[in-house]
Amino acid sequence: MKWKIAAAFLLAVIAALWIGNTSLLSRFPNDKPLRIIAHRGQHQLFDATNVKNDTCTASLMLPPTHGFLENTIPGMKAAFDAGADVVELDVHLTPDRQFAVFHDWTLDCRTEVKGVTEQTPMPVLKTLDIGYGYTADGGRTFPFRGQGKGLMPTLPEVFAALPERRFLINFKSRRTEEGEVLATLLNTDPAARAAAFGVYGGNEPTERAVALVPGLPGYSNRSSKSCLLNYLALGWSGHVPQTCRNTLVPVPANLAFLLWGWPERFYNRMQAAGSDVVLIGPFEAGDAGSSGIDDRDAWDMVPSRFPGLVWTNVIEKTRPEVERRGFCALPARPHICSR
Repeated sequence: MKWKIAAAFLLAVIAALWIGNTSLLSRFPNDKPLRIIAHRGQHQLFDATNVKNDTCTASLMLPPTHGFLENTIPGMKAAFDAGADVVELDVHLTPDRQFAVFHDWTLDCRTEVKGVTEQTPMPVLKTLDIGYGYTADGGRTFPFRGQGKGLMPTLPEVFAALPERRFLINFKSRRTEEGEVLATLLNTDPAARAAAFGVYGGNEPTERAVALVPGLPGYSNRSSKSCLLNYLALGWSGHVPQTCRNTLVPVPANLAFLLWGWPERFYNRMQAAGSDVVLIGPFEAGDAGSSGIDDRDAWDMVPSRFPGLVWTNVIEKTRPEVERRGFCALPARPHICSR
């Protein structure tokens, strides 16, 4: 008799968990379209096999199919023209307290000089050729050498060149000062604040900027791990952890199924908590870069009618997948679907 009671109790618990978390009883909002984040703008791709944090990716460039370089104003404009809603860019705070928009910690890989990016004054950075190191044939030819001179912008220059556009700002360091300087910029310049979609990256600057700028969403490595791990532990109850509230919640596409209520109920819980969901590419152990929704297999992991944000490294290849998956249905997205 006791085993029957125990079995009935277990079945009741399972049923309650299913009812509380199944997306069969939940729906995405009908009035929100899919939105796309273009990582580094439109840029040159590279062979990501065995890439580590200190790998010079410019030396691993794939044969170019366009003329744009990462983190440049022309590459960002091309990304928006191709349908991006948000462009991700990288910043370093220089000794003269300018935000240089550039990915690498050092200048050695992409430019003609050696040095640490954040230790180099902005006037010097402005003289460099950021296309100098790109090669797709092991160093026999350098197709962008001479073409990237003067193309490293400051963050205010990006905002001024692309008004009414939105940017996700990546802190490459762990300097608290970077978050404080960005907060001063955003709190004193309404146009800059309007341009800043959010921040992410190093724990200290990201968390400081979020604390100092009202309503600025952002996630650090620390906060995103805390959000997802705590949700895995407690999300069955519908509880949304504090680190998942009023922020951006990055979700690896291949691990999303582990989240309670994925996809519709999870998304709606995050929305109710003031957060946007960012679907990023499949996570693999040892990943050194930001994996994106970049090919057909990855796009097939995007839930039908998903109204969140999708992160991609190949914005120029996104439109066919958006159309194939039916995301051009209502509500319309004329900047990508009507070309």
